[in-house]
Amino acid sequence: MTSTSEYDKKLIGRVLPVSQLDEAIKISMFKLMHQFYFVEQAVFFEDLSNKSTVVLLEDSRGILRGFTSVVLFDLQLESGPLKILFSGDTIIHSDFWGSLELPRVWGRFMFETLQNCVDMPLYWFLISSGHKTYRFLPAYFNEFFPRFDAETPTQIRQIMDAAAEKLFGSDYDGDRGIIKLKHPTPLRAGVSDPTKEQQANQHIAFFLNKNPGYKAGDELVCMTHLCWENFKPFVKRLLRA
Repeated sequence: MTSTSEYDKKLIGRVLPVSQLDEAIKISMFKLMHQFYFVEQAVFFEDLSNKSTVVLLEDSRGILRGFTSVVLFDLQLESGPLKILFSGDTIIHSDFWGSLELPRVWGRFMFETLQNCVDMPLYWFLISSGHKTYRFLPAYFNEFFPRFDAETPTQIRQIMDAAAEKLFGSDYDGDRGIIKLKHPTPLRAGVSDPTKEQQANQHIAFFLNKNPGYKAGDELVCMTHLCWENFKPFVKRLLRA
């Protein structure tokens, strides 16, 4: 029998267009973000206005416990047109770390987006100022970049550069693959500091070395090809559930 405490730890995810968010939800999103990140309200709302969709995660009482915001846009390269799914602010309350609701709802959203983009390739463009965000990549996908055990292919590098320059302009340092935002949102001290055990993980160690300014809010540019073959087996099981 499920205890009350276990029930309260459950999250329920839903996907909404940004245009349908009311003021109360927006305020709740900001307060949750502000609890864990240094972020200004005006900057947060401006960033949210530039997104098209949000995934909201609520507990059994309807209290917001996490969210991520995204926007889908076209990119034209010499090799041809493609689509980019860009993730903005992402947060889950620390009491709910380890919940599978985000990968379930987010994975289904990715898969539905993929099904609607059959006419051209689709890539997930993720920027990461924390090792937990970067860990989504090896957790969800077979192939992603940058990574500790492989060089980033030239084609992927070109897509990453083009997407980062389109969205962030001169804030993007292409040589380092790092975005230094004019209004960074660094994590608050102690929220998700990597432990010695975590630092021994090859993916986390790579992130910390690749993005030494993460504590100041520097963002590492990351990318993966969104296709069924690239999803990890557990993600495929979640999508089929």
